[in-house]
Amino acid sequence: MLNLASFLEMIMLICFGFSWPINIAKAWKARSTKGISVLFYCLILLGYLVGIAAKLTLIRYYAPAPWYETVHWYVMFFYVLNALMVAAGVVIFFRNRALEKRAA
Repeated sequence: MLNLASFLEMIMLICFGFSWPINIAKAWKARSTKGISVLFYCLILLGYLVGIAAKLTLIRYYAPAPWYETVHWYVMFFYVLNALMVAAGVVIFFRNRALEKRAA
């Protein structure tokens, strides 16, 4: 069942999620690491992973309830999707760094 808090959390994740494809496309085309912080990517990725862990702890916290009722899976989907996009950004960072080293 959809509750307001989970709905608002999902909207937040969707808003963040719209920025990642733009960022990934820009980094891919730029073929450069200029202006990109891998530490920033890693901190954002850690944040999404902690969000996923928080959702999974609800399963343990609400153990008597059926597992499928304890986690709002539609919110978890957006955490995972965003984490995958940030991970792609990290991969592109290292690809671009290798391209820069090869060009130097």
